[in-house]
Parts: sequence; C-alpha cells; structure tokens
Amino acid sequence: MKDILVINYSQTGQLDQILDNFLEPLKEFNIERVKVEPKTPFPFPWSSEKFFNIFPETVLEEPIELVGFELQKEKYDFIIVGYQPWYLSPSMPTTALFHNEKFKAVLNNTPVATVIGGRNMWLNSQKSLVKWIEAAGGKLVANVPFIDKVQNHISALTILHWMLKGEKTKRWGILPLPGIDQRDIKEAGKYATPFVDAIQNGKYKGLQSSILNKGGIGINYSILFIEMKAKRLFYIWANIIKKKGTDDKKKALWCKIFKYYLTIALFVVSPILLILFYAIILPLTFNSKRRLKDSFLYLGIEK
Repeated sequence: MKDILVINYSQTGQLDQILDNFLEPLKEFNIERVKVEPKTPFPFPWSSEKFFNIFPETVLEEPIELVGFELQKEKYDFIIVGYQPWYLSPSMPTTALFHNEKFKAVLNNTPVATVIGGRNMWLNSQKSLVKWIEAAGGKLVANVPFIDKVQNHISALTILHWMLKGEKTKRWGILPLPGIDQRDIKEAGKYATPFVDAIQNGKYKGLQSSILNKGGIGINYSILFIEMKAKRLFYIWANIIKKKGTDDKKKALWCKIFKYYLTIALFVVSPILLILFYAIILPLTFNSKRRLKDSFLYLGIEK
C-alpha cells in the first residue's frame, strides 16, 4: 500500500476542512496526517496590532519555532503540503516547516503536491514553495489552489472581519460570508480523483492538466497584475520596518504606518491602476500576460 504524508498548518480550521474533503478519494492509500503548530500560537481572532506586527517577518520568510512533531516513516511515496499565503508569502508556520531538517529529509526524491487555502493571491507564495521543494530534492507534480472567488476589495473587507472578530459571519449583515465558498470546500475531493491512478502507477506527467480540466481553478488578470506589483512593495516595506523598528514601540509605529499605506493602496490607488490596466496595458500585452498566467498554473510542474 502506498504511503502518503499530508502535512499542514491551519489557524482557523478552514484548510483542515478542505483537506478532509480533498483526501476522500485517496482513502485506499495509507494516509498519515500531521498538523504543525507554532511553539508560540498565533492569536485568533487577531488584534489589528498583532496582525500587522507579523508582516515584516512573514514577507522576509523568517522561520519561527514549531512544536515538535513526529513522522512515522523515513520515506513516503507521496507528500501533500497544505498551506495558506500570508502577505503574499507562505504563512510563518509553513516557512518554518520548510526549514525543518526532518521534513526536508522526507522531501528528497519524493513527488509533492501543494493544496492552498487562501483569499485570492497565492502566486508569489507558491514561488517560494517551489524553490524550497526543489532545494530539498523533492519534485512538485501538482498544485490545487482553493480561493475566495468574491471580488478582491469585498473579500478584503470580509476576511478582515473574520480575522479581527473571529466570526465567520456577514459583515454589516450584507457582505458575503468570508473565506472560501462552502460548496468549493465540500467538492474539494473532485480535484483529488486524478491523483489515484497517478500515485498508484507512479506516473505524474499530465496530472496537473487533469486537475485543471476539472474546472474552477484559474487566475484573474487583475490579481496577477496586483501580485506582481505588490510583492516588490511588500519587500521594501518589510525591510524598512526591520530597519526602523529597532524596538517594540518603534516597530509598532512603523507597522501602523504600513497599515494605513496598505489601506490607501488597496482601496484608493489599486482601483485607478486596474482601470488603466484593463484599458491600456492588458490590450497591448495580452499574449504575454496570458502566457504568464498559464505559467503560474504549472509553476514548477512538468507538463
């Protein structure tokens, strides 16, 4: 029987729900579930101060200390990594996982799939995971992103409501429920059905195409545009805060300045830029943007 390691961190439990449903078609295999936890737990709900306080370390991908975890085997036939993007980067526990020597050892010469549960921006965080998987000697063969498909600015409001209030309810009683649509969570298993034959036969070429043919996975051009611009700005801000925030008080001040910058950039500047993008930039660069979008759907994966 094939041995599959499924490992993840889930702060709210949403990713756990996705993986529970995703793994339904794979029950014929021997599945080992491991849930990693930070040694110092992150609060939920967050306070605004603590939510923004982790920004620089997250963006700069600084590992934190995890609670010790055990792996039953020294070698697996397949590994599934579930993770969430934070600030266009892997969550801090995910970054720590890929700096864990025990985990890196089992990645070597092993096919790997990533399962993402996020708001809507996962492209830059996936770049980091591809880099880490390859550095450990693993081979990425599939990526299945589950996202909140509500319009970007509305989903920003709903996710903040959830993160800061701890309530998965409709903000102001009118906005959509925050997070990934419950129907998408319940139907997560459909994307795992192509894995069965692939794992059984050890042949993974074409697996990602089979997953994408199920429908429901795509990349919005506006999200692509925002991610490509925002990541560079996030690096700049993260380094400024690290340089200027020499003590807790100064760091809190600069994180607060970043919070106001981000609010203005998201709700004032980005709508203007998106109008220009769709009116001028996209028509002139459509073919290159389409190729870029398609490349992210197969990022690090052999077609």
